[in-house]
Amino acid sequence: MGLLRSTMPPKIQLLAVLAFGVAMLLIENQIQRLDESRAKLERTIARHEVAEVEQRHSEDGGGRDLSPVAENDDTVIIYNRVPKTASTSFTNIAYDLCSKNRFHVLHINTTKNNPVMSLQDQVRFVRNVTTWREMKPGFYHGHVAYLDFSKFGVKGKPMYINVVRDPIERLVSYYYFLRFGDDYRPGLRRRKQGDKKSFDDCVSSGGSDCAAEKLWLQIPFFCGHHSECWNAGSRWALEQAKYNLVNEYLLVGVTEELEDFIMILEAALPRFFKGAAELYRTGKRSHLRKTTEKKPPTKETIAKLQQSNIWKIENEFYEFALEQFQFVRAHAVREKDGELYVLAQSFFYEKIYPKVN
Repeated sequence: MGLLRSTMPPKIQLLAVLAFGVAMLLIENQIQRLDESRAKLERTIARHEVAEVEQRHSEDGGGRDLSPVAENDDTVIIYNRVPKTASTSFTNIAYDLCSKNRFHVLHINTTKNNPVMSLQDQVRFVRNVTTWREMKPGFYHGHVAYLDFSKFGVKGKPMYINVVRDPIERLVSYYYFLRFGDDYRPGLRRRKQGDKKSFDDCVSSGGSDCAAEKLWLQIPFFCGHHSECWNAGSRWALEQAKYNLVNEYLLVGVTEELEDFIMILEAALPRFFKGAAELYRTGKRSHLRKTTEKKPPTKETIAKLQQSNIWKIENEFYEFALEQFQFVRAHAVREKDGELYVLAQSFFYEKIYPKVN
């Protein structure tokens, strides 16, 4: 091949290079068209599924022998899931339980997984969630930032839940996920597939995919749709995220203690999560998604990232969330013989007046 290239006239070589470039552009264009076609097909299928559900409701009047609680249940849960926090494992449990426990599960699929919605999409989303009777009770999940429903003048607000993870562990998992995928969809080509560089090598060489700025994700997801939320290292965003976690979220768990999170949710919201803890322990899909080829970072790599102010602020938020979760858990469950048990109701009513004859 080298001999052929050396004897080839320069003009022919130039034409060959141009032809190769044109061929690559055509291939990339074809791939983009296929991606667009697949996205359109997914949207069409989703609309068809929703139409079927609405048709069933209209035909039977919702009369599937539901209890009075279920008939009047307007509860909506939003799980604005942070990437690489075991969110797929938890969401699979909701999908497995929705038929048995009679609620709807809906994935919020945003363009290019952009967690920030336009103002017009925020209005549409709030309107959908609050008025879509056929989808209540509903469990919405997706990679979207927290959205304050009270700004839009609606009466009912959804309940938010979420899960957070150690910031560096989350970034490492996401780094390898983009290159090697996971065991959930092993045949799917990932954006960075073919890049064999380890996370340690990336950090030591100052790569962009492992930069400290990539740690800035959990805070903005809880902070919301304010511009300052996405300013990496902002202490205002940190305080807003803490405020929302405490005041707007029913429960925020941690990846490292996911089973405890699920157990408490089942105790608090059996309407949705009855049977969730047992399903997590025994179900095949609960532990399905594991990032492939993930290598733990060295102590030197971790120390270098921990020098960043962004890590310090993200870690402060994680520690805050962990402390809050452990406080909730301490008042909700007890350990006995190595097993966790949910505490029974510890309050009752007395001295009720006026007396009933």
